[in-house]
Amino acid sequence: MATKTGVDTPGRASIAEGNLRPDRWWLAPLLTFLGLMTFVVYATTRVFTQKYFFAEGPGYHYLTPFASPCLSDTCGNAAAFGTLGAFPPLIPLAILTLPFILGFRLTCYYYRKAYYRSFWLSPPACAVPEPHGKYTGETRFPLIMQNAHRYFFFVVVLVSLINTYDALKSFHGAGGFGLGLGNVILVVNVLLLWSYTLGCHSCRHITLGRINHFSKHPVRYWLYQKASLLNGKHMQLAWITLATLMLTDAYIALVSSGTISDLRFIG
Repeated sequence: MATKTGVDTPGRASIAEGNLRPDRWWLAPLLTFLGLMTFVVYATTRVFTQKYFFAEGPGYHYLTPFASPCLSDTCGNAAAFGTLGAFPPLIPLAILTLPFILGFRLTCYYYRKAYYRSFWLSPPACAVPEPHGKYTGETRFPLIMQNAHRYFFFVVVLVSLINTYDALKSFHGAGGFGLGLGNVILVVNVLLLWSYTLGCHSCRHITLGRINHFSKHPVRYWLYQKASLLNGKHMQLAWITLATLMLTDAYIALVSSGTISDLRFIG
């Protein structure tokens, strides 16, 4: 007979109910599952289509974050950092950076909690037993890759600089300087991406790790305090940036396809 584990371990109180929570504990993991799946389906579709990723006109130059940096010969004026040849179908235009962005998000401390609970039910909620009879933690592949989060952070900082460049460049299109709704969306999106990235737990450790006397390192301590302030909103920023990424990409796709015209304020 197999040895019982978890809540069925010999010596523990025998409770017939699955759990003793009277509230709708299943709602949070369900909503998390639906939210993450919405982004995964949308982002996967857009990343692999190679269509409507760039819009340029009088006073604007819009490149979606899902295709930045654009590295295919088909990128045209969107290729600000050179190209690697003509990409075959289904190859992401930002193939060099997307794996690191995905790795950074997957290994993020908040997202780990989110998908552990909503996808793996490990556990689905506090005081609710998980259906797994064995627990190995993050000591085996692929979960041992969670320890690479701090390294993904450095690459994503570089990607955020590229996104910042795209946001600034978006004000200068054919015909010179301009300001439109797309510019506002791109700038707000990149500011929120910076807030999420710099609020990362790894950033807090980098700014003040291995220091015993805060008073001797006032600059690093100040940076640590700002990172900690952002870290307090890390969960909210994790969700907000998923939404703004989709909004930014959708707006640029609609302008690029000619479905809508960019709302212009100047130029």
